[in-house]
Amino acid sequence: MSRHDELRRTARDTFGWPDLRDDQLTAMAHLLDGGDVLAVMPTGSGKSAIYQVPALLLDGPTLVVSPLTALQRDQVGQIEDSDAPDAVAVNSTQSARTTGRAWDAVTEGDAEYLFLAPEQLAKDEVLEQLDEIRPSLFVVDEAHCVSAWGHDFRPDYLRLGHAIERLGHPRVLALTATAGGPVRDDIVEHLGLRDPLRVVSGFDRPNLYLAVHRATDEKDKRAAVLRWVREAPKPGLVYAATRKDSERYAEELGAVAYHAGMKAADRKRVHDDFLEDRVEVVVATSAFGMGIDKPNVRFVVHASTPESVDSYYQQIGRAGRDGERADALLFYRPEDLGLQRFLTARRFDAEGIQELAETLREQDGPASPQEIDGEVDQSHRRAMNNLNLLEQSGLVEETEQGGFGYDGTDPGEAAERAAAVAEHRTKLDRSRVEVMREYAEATSCRRQFLLGYFGETLDEPCGFCDTCDAGTAQDRAPSDGEFQPGTNVRHAEWGPGQVVRREADRVTVLFEEAGYRSLSLPAVRERGLLTEE
Repeated sequence: MSRHDELRRTARDTFGWPDLRDDQLTAMAHLLDGGDVLAVMPTGSGKSAIYQVPALLLDGPTLVVSPLTALQRDQVGQIEDSDAPDAVAVNSTQSARTTGRAWDAVTEGDAEYLFLAPEQLAKDEVLEQLDEIRPSLFVVDEAHCVSAWGHDFRPDYLRLGHAIERLGHPRVLALTATAGGPVRDDIVEHLGLRDPLRVVSGFDRPNLYLAVHRATDEKDKRAAVLRWVREAPKPGLVYAATRKDSERYAEELGAVAYHAGMKAADRKRVHDDFLEDRVEVVVATSAFGMGIDKPNVRFVVHASTPESVDSYYQQIGRAGRDGERADALLFYRPEDLGLQRFLTARRFDAEGIQELAETLREQDGPASPQEIDGEVDQSHRRAMNNLNLLEQSGLVEETEQGGFGYDGTDPGEAAERAAAVAEHRTKLDRSRVEVMREYAEATSCRRQFLLGYFGETLDEPCGFCDTCDAGTAQDRAPSDGEFQPGTNVRHAEWGPGQVVRREADRVTVLFEEAGYRSLSLPAVRERGLLTEE
């Protein structure tokens, strides 16, 4: 029996899946052969199958790093509904007894799949237990979180590469729904993937109608959102920028709010009610959505501009998974961009950096993340963010044993060097907000815009967005093949970059140092600003 036939049979007999797609089979076979894989596949395209099936053909358990407890719960539930071996989760919301039973099940071979949050891997005892059970497959879900160009930043994601090496570098599978070329490169680098197979499926969702409604002021925008959602086919999702906005819109729409400030039990109830069609509309901040595998979502409305195209495309991908028409509508007011710049700005923690640097300098040898947590007066997230900044500044280095040694630099100077790294991050975030502005104000085909951002080319305007309906998209389409998305270029001042979008008279490039920049093509040609590499 061939490798692919064995995988198909396992998928059919265990999970009831009649067949697997070629991209899934290619990724699975590479894992079975011992290689690392980066899979970038649209939301709802069966990414989880890539580890669920090979796990049954490998000796040793499968470790899945998953960022949200709701997402872990859904993933465990999907496996429990099949004939596969048990799946268990370990997270901070569980009792010690439940956690103990989960570890026992994996250690004794009764459970094949172990789901952990990235924060768990900062604990020495967790890494020691994982070292004992020796996972054969290490899965990183929502892998874009490791990237400076990604979104939903979680500091412990940047520690995962270290954890992989401490466990002897088992096979690694990195999964994400939204990652353009630079994000993919970042994931490979930060996780330390070894010559990985990159499986990138098409990003196009042709059944999504893309549109932007431009509002003159906040009152006009709010009225337009309420009017559109009330009349739209249900069920649907509305994304708001703040917790306060989500609650206000929910009240006015007779819907349900969801945000990170709610109790965990209340968030779970909203999540479950939406999945089971007990709630027609959820108004949420970006905290809602991972793990929402609901085929009949008829619209995703953004009541305010999100922080990046990455976030936007992932969120609208929750609509229309049944293949029927669904609407992705952004309500845009230029003033909202100022709010996003504020929300995405990361306050530089000079005091925390100095405290952490001083603590590490005084240590008798390298310290583990858990030891660092115990020594500084900072939350875990704050301490790990600061540790990441020190490491990215070249002041901290991890040992083979998983400790972090400090080079002895004066803490004041360390804070200055870390501030430069933090400022670079802020520039990247601001440039991503600017790309969202370009999308909102575009008169070119919106689908060509989005696909170009993720490195795909759509030869002709799509005919299924508001700019195509308005007749402006055709006029903005490029008439030649120069500077296509994905092309590597160099700018005399900004250095190397990659083209992410091309219009008739403009080209948008993601520069490694300067972030996203849009350039006039006539000026580029006249002054020779870009050279292809």
